Amino acid sequence: MFRQFREEVETALSAALSSLDLPTDDLGVEEPPEDVPATLASSVAFRLAGVVGAPPPKIAVDIADELSVEGYDYLAAVDTQGPYVNFHVSDAYYDDTLEAAAADEEYGRLPATGDSVVVEHTSANPTGPVHVGRTRNPVIGDAVANLLDFAGNDVDRHYYVNDAGRQMAVFTWAYETFDEAELDSEPARERVEYDLVRYYRKGNAFLEEADPEEVEQAEAEITEILQGIEEGDEETYARVETVVDQVLGGMRECLERLPAEFDEFVKETRFMFDGSTRDLAERLKETDHAVYEEDAWQLELDDYGFEKNLVFLRSDDTSLYTTRDLAHHEWKFDNYDRAVTVLGEDHKLQSGQLRAALDILGNDVDKLENVIYSWVNLPGGETMSTRKGTGVMLDDLLDEAIDRARDEVETRLEGRTRDDDLGEADIDRIARQVGIGAVRYDIVSKQPTKTITFEWDQALNFEAQSAPYIQYVHARCCGIADEAAAAGLDASEVDPTVLTTDAERDLLATIARFPAVVEAAADDLEPHTVATFARELAEVFNTFYRECPVLDADEEVGAARLALVEASRNAVANALAIVGVEAPESM
Repeated sequence: MFRQFREEVETALSAALSSLDLPTDDLGVEEPPEDVPATLASSVAFRLAGVVGAPPPKIAVDIADELSVEGYDYLAAVDTQGPYVNFHVSDAYYDDTLEAAAADEEYGRLPATGDSVVVEHTSANPTGPVHVGRTRNPVIGDAVANLLDFAGNDVDRHYYVNDAGRQMAVFTWAYETFDEAELDSEPARERVEYDLVRYYRKGNAFLEEADPEEVEQAEAEITEILQGIEEGDEETYARVETVVDQVLGGMRECLERLPAEFDEFVKETRFMFDGSTRDLAERLKETDHAVYEEDAWQLELDDYGFEKNLVFLRSDDTSLYTTRDLAHHEWKFDNYDRAVTVLGEDHKLQSGQLRAALDILGNDVDKLENVIYSWVNLPGGETMSTRKGTGVMLDDLLDEAIDRARDEVETRLEGRTRDDDLGEADIDRIARQVGIGAVRYDIVSKQPTKTITFEWDQALNFEAQSAPYIQYVHARCCGIADEAAAAGLDASEVDPTVLTTDAERDLLATIARFPAVVEAAADDLEPHTVATFARELAEVFNTFYRECPVLDADEEVGAARLALVEASRNAVANALAIVGVEAPESM
């Protein structure tokens, strides 16, 4: 409804400006401040002051006088407030919102765009357990994929596996060299990546601390592995794959707890073995940007604003990670309309260089979009290093989140009024939904470029800007619906015109905005705006809950309010689903 209303406003405003012989290229339509009692407003009078030679308030009045609201479904009235032209909705706007949102469990989902989109995220090197510092990537990446899917796109979720670099050669060498008895510790958890990461750490420690002659021999063996991969030697790759696939399997189990699931794990060796990396390197050599310096082929990217050259081929003709990733991205462009990549801020330079190289190769780089995020810290500033074995693992964070949530849930059981006999299995389920939901929401609700410190008290606060606060609204909606069903109250056919209070209208107006929030968030790749909307919706619903009883109202009003509860439940559930948070039916 909000999207249609905005279109009607833009059409009516354009017509008024045209009739006044004024430019229509920038309408300035926006949501007004909270103290302005309108659904949309236009600041176009500011822009036109210099054109017309009159003060903005006078221009706003002239535009409003010229503006007709005849023939529109939702545009009912226009007025001005200072320099702003304000637009007001009709009763049909509220009525249609209630009907659409209450009846459709998929409310907010946009029509199919016909676009195919690949979202690549996480892509952590398979060297050991996922640590907290990198948690933002799968959380944001999964939310971006959810958002694009809900906005009508055909979305594939990919994890790009670095299985050809030095790290994997070191890991493979260490796994084959050391015995269990030589390792320095027991696995921190009974899962394969916690077991095997000890070999990786042992190997790195050996290369740093062993006698130079032993290190030289080890480096020769590591180089042999790298060369074997580069040459496509099947036996060498099978050795590396033994390590990669085991570690990746354990990492997948961890990520599924979030959950962050993938349609495909794309290995970089794929683009070495099929010849596309070598072909791409040859094409780069032929460009005007290619130079051979310091025993390597490089791209000069001064024209793109990068002082540092991009090395794409070593003197021995072996490729680099970036070279293979260029081939990977050309494959994406061949198979998808859009390619979205979620990257840590430490990859910002490389992503810019990669984009420049793809442009030099003649690709349509407008198809490539990046979401850059900063780090997640824990109180105390723990450092994160898989190689050294320091830092907090994502599994530990999720375990603690569930434990803390369980404590909170059990505490709140004492004052709980809803009688649905929660057993131990229910408490376990709620603790998992709330605990993991708290982690996800706390991460995705912040702007990605801002470094955040994860604080337990904020994340698990049932009364503040947090996942449990919003989840509780969904559970409350389910509880009201259950009680209404037991009382025989039916919301299948209601009269929405009886919903006249400010609390009811505010809730309907907020619900009406949801599809537009999805649209804007998808356009900008900003799932945190959906998280913000979910919190705002929860706040408005709680006001409605306090002021507008359902079961104690007369039957006609109660039925309409029940429909509003069901509309709220659908909107809350779908907003939470986009950011990747479960919506419990009871808490």
